[in-house]
Amino acid sequence: MERTELLELREKLSYKFKNINFLVESLRHSSFVNEQSDTQIRDNERLEFLGDAVLNLAIGHIIINRFPELDEGDLSRVRSNLVNELQVAEVARSLDLGSYIQLGKGEFLTNGRNKNSILANTFEAVVAAIYLDGGYDNAFRIIEKIYLPILKLSGKSAAAYDFKSKVQELVQTGQEIKPAYNVVEESGPDHDKIFKVELTINDLQTVGYGKSKKLAEQDAASKAFDILADKSKTSADAQ
Repeated sequence: MERTELLELREKLSYKFKNINFLVESLRHSSFVNEQSDTQIRDNERLEFLGDAVLNLAIGHIIINRFPELDEGDLSRVRSNLVNELQVAEVARSLDLGSYIQLGKGEFLTNGRNKNSILANTFEAVVAAIYLDGGYDNAFRIIEKIYLPILKLSGKSAAAYDFKSKVQELVQTGQEIKPAYNVVEESGPDHDKIFKVELTINDLQTVGYGKSKKLAEQDAASKAFDILADKSKTSADAQ
C-alpha cells in the first residue's frame, strides 16, 4: 500500500499512528493475504474481532451519557441500530474506506470494496488498530466524532419506543390482527451474528436487522410503525 494512501486515511481519521503497521494490517482482507507467498502476513480478522468489542463499548458509553432517561432495553435498541452491519458499512463509506482495503483478485472483481460485510469488518479492524496504537481514549474520541451526526439524526424520541407494542396498538382497530415475525436469515460469525426478520401484517411487510432476534424484530416493527402511523394520519386528515 502506498504511503500517500495511508497518510490520506490517517487525515480522515484525525489520528496519527505511532505504529503505522496496525493500520496496514487493519486494511488487509483475507482474500488478499491468501494470494501472497509470504505466510507471515496477517489478515485483519483478529483486529475485526477486537474492534467489534471496542466499538460496542464506545457506543454504549456514548449513548448512556447522551440518553440518561432510557432504560436498558431502549439503550440496547439504540446501540444495535448504530453498530449493525448496514450502519457500520455506511460509516465506512463516509470515510471512503473501501478505496484503501487490500483485496484479492476475486473480491476485487466482484466489487468487494462496496460490500457491506467487508466495509463493516474493515472499519471494526481500523477501530482496533487505533485502540492498540493509542488506547481506549483515542478510539473513543474518534468513534464519537464519526458517530455524532448519526446520533443527532437518530434522536432519542425514536429510540424510546417499544415499537412492537406500538405496532400492536395501531393494528388493533376493532379486529384482532396479530403481526407475524419470522427470522429469514442469519449471517456472520457466531460472535457477531446479524439476524434478518420479516414482519407481516396483512399486505404490509417490512424487514429488520439486529444482533439478536428481538432487536431485529424491533427494527422491523419500527419501520412498520412509521408506515402505519403515516397511513393513520393520512386517513384522519381526509375525514
